[in-house]
Amino acid sequence: MTTLQTDSPKSFLEIERATPGYRPVGERLADWREVELASDAESIRAQTARCINCGIPYCHGAGCPFGNLIPDFNRAAHQGDFRLAWEILAQTSPFPEFTSRVCPALCEASCSAGPEFGAVTIRQTEKAIVETAFARGWVAPDAPRRTGRRAAVVGSGPAGLAAAQELNRRGHTVTVYEKERAPGGLLRYGIPEFKLEKSVIDRRLRLMRESGIEFVCGTAIGADVSADYLLRKHDALLIATGTPTARDLDIPGRGLTGICFALDLLGGQNRFLTGETGAPAVSAKGKRVVIIGGGDTGSDCLGTALRQGALSVEQIEIMPKPPAERSPSTPWPQWPYMLRTSSSHLEGGARRWSLLSKRFVGDESGAVRGIEVYPVQWSFDDRGKPLRFVPRSDDPEIIPCDLVLLALGFLRPDPEALRAELRIPESESVFFCGDASSGPSLVVRAAASGLEAAEKADAFLRSGK
Repeated sequence: MTTLQTDSPKSFLEIERATPGYRPVGERLADWREVELASDAESIRAQTARCINCGIPYCHGAGCPFGNLIPDFNRAAHQGDFRLAWEILAQTSPFPEFTSRVCPALCEASCSAGPEFGAVTIRQTEKAIVETAFARGWVAPDAPRRTGRRAAVVGSGPAGLAAAQELNRRGHTVTVYEKERAPGGLLRYGIPEFKLEKSVIDRRLRLMRESGIEFVCGTAIGADVSADYLLRKHDALLIATGTPTARDLDIPGRGLTGICFALDLLGGQNRFLTGETGAPAVSAKGKRVVIIGGGDTGSDCLGTALRQGALSVEQIEIMPKPPAERSPSTPWPQWPYMLRTSSSHLEGGARRWSLLSKRFVGDESGAVRGIEVYPVQWSFDDRGKPLRFVPRSDDPEIIPCDLVLLALGFLRPDPEALRAELRIPESESVFFCGDASSGPSLVVRAAASGLEAAEKADAFLRSGK
């Protein structure tokens, strides 16, 4: 740890960016607890000193979808006033305990110190603030003055939870409807325990219930209860059903057994760990696993498969390997196109790039035993952005496998199809938010969309219509 004077205006020059890192690989692969270590008070004081308090804080404006007042809570945390830091953070962020664990830190990508000196460790500071607030009892149930108006929220992922909490704070009586057995959506059933322990979700849900929000789980809108019924019982209806349809890979052999969507693995493992089921729906134990898709979901599958006891794991991607540093195609303060290595990538397995999956190969029993892939040659524009690829069919390869996980993202819902599926009538009292509105994105953007929808619904409810 540095012993430099942390009150110096040149701290960003004198103190290097440092993160707390992860628990040892051998230790964390033996359990499902969160892998990231916490920053101690001395680290927070040193790292927040690196904030240059720039005249235009891009972290606040261009980076954070919530518009968090990052330089302000940095300064408060640096001075040791965590109560003030929490009050500043809580003004804008509905669930900093979630985003500080799973957000890729868009704010840090737009930090003014980032390009030359390394971004301020904003995410770790946010986590230290919110966990201090919970530990010291500063996060209390809301006690709003009731307006007499009622709102129903369909879906309890980050968008639905954010919308429900905000509407409740504004005095409306809120009921959240969720088709799963427990609230949380992607937070509970998509993100692995080793990134976000579900006790963190349950802690927030207890506060929301104590604040007067009702949760009705195991209830599918359009099947168990109609949207028309909800509109008769409530004055406003918010739709936050996410993006439940995974992108498929329609190539020969897709019907073989042992080919699953990523959420079949991730959701099944989470349900097992929380006691909803007696065993994971999909297990990688003793299997050769291939993950198709190089993004965060694929990384989550990698970490999950390793913990389940996979024999081997390969993550393959059709895109070219990104550059080690920010690509000129995404200049600051844009989110940089560059190689990202997650905690799961550091635990084992292999990553391969520029591979086109052509067909699945099976055995006599109809089970998958391999994937035929071809290398592809990419062309780039003058700033390094990938443009198009050409398969090199002269050099095929069959990757042996017993389990294939499709981590190819999710399809954007069609608004009209969603209305028809859920039997939602055309009404000015209906509001869409999160991935159901704008397509698949990040937890932080979904929650920000939920806040925005709640503000619009609040204006409608107060209009007296």
